[in-house]
Amino acid sequence: MAVRRSKKSLVDKLDIRAVAQRANVSIATVSRTINAIPTVGPELAKRVWKAIEELDYYPNTQARSLVSGRSRLLGLVISEITNPFFPELIQGFEDVAVANGYEILIGSTNYDPQRMNLVIRRMLERKVEGVAVMTFGIEEPLLQQLAERNVPLTLIDFALPNPLVSTLRVDYGAGIRQAVHHLAALGHRQISFISGPRSLHSAKARLETFRIAAKETRIPLKDAKVVEANHTMEGGMLAFERLQARGELPTAIMCSNDMTAIGVLRSAYSIGLKVPRDLSIIGFDDIRFAQFTTPPLTTVQMSRTDLARGAFQALRDHGPDPRQAALKEYAIPTRLVVRESTDIPRAVGSKPNVRRGGR
Repeated sequence: MAVRRSKKSLVDKLDIRAVAQRANVSIATVSRTINAIPTVGPELAKRVWKAIEELDYYPNTQARSLVSGRSRLLGLVISEITNPFFPELIQGFEDVAVANGYEILIGSTNYDPQRMNLVIRRMLERKVEGVAVMTFGIEEPLLQQLAERNVPLTLIDFALPNPLVSTLRVDYGAGIRQAVHHLAALGHRQISFISGPRSLHSAKARLETFRIAAKETRIPLKDAKVVEANHTMEGGMLAFERLQARGELPTAIMCSNDMTAIGVLRSAYSIGLKVPRDLSIIGFDDIRFAQFTTPPLTTVQMSRTDLARGAFQALRDHGPDPRQAALKEYAIPTRLVVRESTDIPRAVGSKPNVRRGGR
């Protein structure tokens, strides 16, 4: 017990004074070093960091922010934590933020405006230096609260008339056009599209691009049927059932995201359809799990790494002065990744061997 108390006592005494004594410098020099103030020479800074490492000292981030006037904290707002797309995005954003000396504060909205309001309030209370809103659908008045308080924002596919707001502009056209042209080249003429909620800017953009690509490949509008879903596996399953209820299944289905496509895969399997022999399926996002479905999913890749780096760079470009001019738009590319869920269509006039009643 005595040993434990002595260890605790030693830890309690580890503060900026102990670091200064160990490095043989002033307390002010330690403070300036920790807060990255450039007046400290490289040799002194090296001594201070060596002492910090030897003492296993953890600087008080709240005290640092009081001294420097900066929180070194960035906010990241996502739609839902259960979609694998978002944890991958969080990981990428945290990696680049930590590598540059920032911490991140994460908020999930679950597509609920009231929850979005709470997330923004929490970020304002923590005095974040910028917020990346990666929800693919926003409540504009709520985001104005941040912009009006001189907090830089990065949004996806949406622009606000404010110099503090930058936009990540996803090139949906490249990847979705590649996908539709891929299906057309295989011989598909009956291609359905399962969209996301029409309230999301990204879902509308993906649907509009699909229709443009269908027109380019001369696929009749009557054969390019559209069903709305909600970007979940369950939504994909329900959308597939609605298509099936119409009496004629297409030869190919393109989905607004991978989770929807995985739901379609599950429903197709449950009624005895073989993918891609009876039905070709394409997703969007290229989440890591898409490689491990049966069969592996052909999908349009929207890199979470590109999104994370673009969001961080957009926020950082504003610099210490949030009113500093920065780029307004950052391009995010997309591309088709062909795997095993697409192939030539079943023979013209043939019907898939559908098992009634599921499994």
